[in-house]
Amino acid sequence: MTTTIFKINVKPDTPGEVGLPKIPVEKVMISKWGLDGDYNRFRKQKKKNDADMAVMILSIDVLDALNNEGWPVKPGDLGENLTLSNIDYSIIKIGDRINIGEVSLEISLICDPCTNLNNLPYVGKEKSTSFIKTLMKRRGWYARVLKSGKISVGDSATLIQAQ
Repeated sequence: MTTTIFKINVKPDTPGEVGLPKIPVEKVMISKWGLDGDYNRFRKQKKKNDADMAVMILSIDVLDALNNEGWPVKPGDLGENLTLSNIDYSIIKIGDRINIGEVSLEISLICDPCTNLNNLPYVGKEKSTSFIKTLMKRRGWYARVLKSGKISVGDSATLIQAQ
């Protein structure tokens, strides 16, 4: 199955700021530890820089569904590094691979929603419980990097499903 890189999102380590929303870039280098210019405090400090959490991936169909449900979510808001288009989120499973040019990623973990999402202007503490419940099993996937390289917005990506 072929998909496309719709957005690439990063967030540098900025004192006093949380990692959301991430900001779009046109191209980036991906290595074992993630995207150049991206800092994930949770992964770095709580998970000891777990390489299984190097890249967070989400498909645009989830963002579209959330918008239809009244949540004005934009690419990067949920902390995803790669927003993919033309792919059904529900078919992605742990062990699947995504190849983007020379880059190869392997889906390793589901990303659970966290209270950091309260910092989004349309959530806050008042809507936190509802938003987190809405995102269960839909926040995205973490992937480990099997092969490093550069990617750009608009690049084709191939999903290879695990057997």
